[in-house]
Amino acid sequence: MSKRNLSGLDRLLIQADRALRTLSPGEPCHRRPSPAKGEAEADLSEEERKHAAGLMRVNHSGEVCAQALYQGQALTAKLPEVRGEMERAADEEIDHLAWCEQRLKELDSRPSLFNPLWYGLSFGLGAAAGKVSDRISLGFVAATENQVCKHLESHLQKLPPEDNKSRAVVEQMLVDEDEHAHAALAAGGARFPSPVKGVMSLVSKVMTSASYKI
Repeated sequence: MSKRNLSGLDRLLIQADRALRTLSPGEPCHRRPSPAKGEAEADLSEEERKHAAGLMRVNHSGEVCAQALYQGQALTAKLPEVRGEMERAADEEIDHLAWCEQRLKELDSRPSLFNPLWYGLSFGLGAAAGKVSDRISLGFVAATENQVCKHLESHLQKLPPEDNKSRAVVEQMLVDEDEHAHAALAAGGARFPSPVKGVMSLVSKVMTSASYKI
């Protein structure tokens, strides 16, 4: 059955399946190998390892949010081409999700316990944005991806200098997220005003602070 023939209930069940796959333990299926493959594991101190794990846990939570955001928007997008764009973006983000989870295992750590909460909130925001209009929905993607890029850039500065495996993952994620932001604007996304971006930044700080620790 093609996607354009799916009923609303069919799409809802697909979203539920995607949510379970995103939040269940075990690395999600990915298309591209991790950028960390081939990089030597650094001899990190216990403090450095915990710090790197905290940053990668934040990145993993960000990818959980991205999955939920795109899936929520795909559920309520009005134009089929916009819905397809959201679903394609979600598929690309699965690579990031798998890479981060794999790196967390290598650092003897785990994803954030708050991920189900972040998923639910992000899905609701994405669905609400898609319900308003496709232009707002795409604009929300662009603004969110810009926030993610800022976090990733800061993590490149905060990671232990010798942790090349984590750094390789973050660098490739930064390239991909920047492309997603530009693609959303090119597709007709609205440019959000500074006050809206400021509120998004505050919410993002709450998520990152909590995910770093728990």
